[in-house]
Amino acid sequence: MSDGFPDFRLGSVLATSFTGTLSERHGTAVERIPTPKRLVDWLAVSGLDVESCTPAQLDLARELRESIHAAATAAAIQDALPAAAVQVINDRSVQGRAAAVLTAEGERRWQLGSASVEDALSVIAADAISIIAGERDGRLALCASPTCQAAFFDTSQSRTRRWCDMNTCGNRQKKARYLANQRASGGRAGSSGDRSPSPR
Repeated sequence: MSDGFPDFRLGSVLATSFTGTLSERHGTAVERIPTPKRLVDWLAVSGLDVESCTPAQLDLARELRESIHAAATAAAIQDALPAAAVQVINDRSVQGRAAAVLTAEGERRWQLGSASVEDALSVIAADAISIIAGERDGRLALCASPTCQAAFFDTSQSRTRRWCDMNTCGNRQKKARYLANQRASGGRAGSSGDRSPSPR
């Protein structure tokens, strides 16, 4: 936890990391950007430094987040993209000013036109467009956790990743499966290997 707020769950893909600022959507939802300051913090750790954020800009960010989630979910299950979500993504993409710049280390960074939330959202929207349109090497998938079902971008070699985050959803499901197996076997798993040698 940071300042009493849930930690960020950062991934390598900007747009789907952004949708992860609301997790456990089908369980007890966890809001990771509950205040304008937390959005500023998330943008900063994502390489999109902004000067400040108003409650209205936080609302714009959350609207974009939910639109990306809806469109990415539809793309992952090969369903029609929701028109309202597409409109929000497109609006946020064209309303900001940002440019890709090359660092001395040969990496791409984003340079925001005015360090505003709108400029940062335009970068996130553009990233979402590139993955939903299939322009990047990988596939959109949904987390196998029934309480999560987050859309994520699978860039694994086999394209068979099941969890949005192995450290949270994956481990939780493995633990649940282990405990279910323990209960089914009466808690005797591994007992045959725990016998003491017979006295001679």
